[in-house]
Amino acid sequence: MFDAIINGKIVLCVSTDILFEYREIMEQKNGFEVAENVLNFITVMPETEHIHVFYNFNLIREDPDDNKFVDCATAANAHYLVSNDGHYEALLSVAFPKINWIRLTDFDKQYKDQLAVKPS
Repeated sequence: MFDAIINGKIVLCVSTDILFEYREIMEQKNGFEVAENVLNFITVMPETEHIHVFYNFNLIREDPDDNKFVDCATAANAHYLVSNDGHYEALLSVAFPKINWIRLTDFDKQYKDQLAVKPS
């Protein structure tokens, strides 16, 4: 999936809150310098779209921290929210706003051929 983003086949939508969470997790796992480098790369990639979230739907009650991703996907009018986090199953019963949640393995199976990077 990361290769598909880098090659412009997928747009990565992020909000400021999402970037803060990415930084926090990467700092814990890989240190400050790696986190800064990855975030700088994400923010300057032309395939990244910074989304300004103006409304919080609070659809994920079991883990409210996951709502930042739902709200970003809604504001971006994203085709999919791709995540293996089971808390997003709650979205399957939400009529509005309609968010198409899909697990990474299912997304990969469904779009693998379309997103494959062909060798030059």
